[in-house]
Amino acid sequence: MATIITKELALRIAKKLDARIETRSNKPHDIACIYHAGNLVAHFGIRRGSDKSLGHDHVPKDIFVRMSQARLLGQCPMSKQEWLDEMQRQGRL
Repeated sequence: MATIITKELALRIAKKLDARIETRSNKPHDIACIYHAGNLVAHFGIRRGSDKSLGHDHVPKDIFVRMSQARLLGQCPMSKQEWLDEMQRQGRL
């Protein structure tokens, strides 16, 4: 199965959602933590390796959206507010 969420797209998603990137020494992943009103809403790992084609297909599950919504977040059609609205509909905020 082809990788759908690449490292580059995962980084764009983290940036769009204003995630705080927590670097953990001696670990292969950084953690993108997404906060709203001071509360942690979601988090996901981002591999530190230089291979940008490595899969990050776990991101949609970790931020509670479908694969297509995660791609829209990374590619710009979906805004942070639309993601927050989805989290509100799911009762996560």
